[in-house]
Amino acid sequence: MKSDAEFRVRRVYDAPESADGRRILVDRLWPRGLSKERASLDEWLKDVAPSNGLRVAYHAGELDFAAFQGHYQAELDDSEHAAAVEHLLDLAREETVTLVTAVKEPENSHVGVLVAHLGEQGHKPRR
Repeated sequence: MKSDAEFRVRRVYDAPESADGRRILVDRLWPRGLSKERASLDEWLKDVAPSNGLRVAYHAGELDFAAFQGHYQAELDDSEHAAAVEHLLDLAREETVTLVTAVKEPENSHVGVLVAHLGEQGHKPRR
């Protein structure tokens, strides 16, 4: 089902904006050096992030980005991740959702893969 809801992507270290709507951290690990107050999050959705094993393998250089992307796309369809994806889609049907991350280049990370996956579900990203 298509929807008018959109997802924004922002770095957690950037100041929140009124247009952010609901701010959801989509990283497996808490961002370094950042207090919960300063992060200004509505939710931390670890279950939508890559599994710890996949995250570790990618950061250790055992997988290139294309391989990581393929594995993560498959994970997004497993029961643990699919429930978290559906939760994001449900939230986005009601209001703007900003996917918040600590990575420096969200489009070249798990966040870019997640945004593409959400887009396939009928939602488009907003910058």
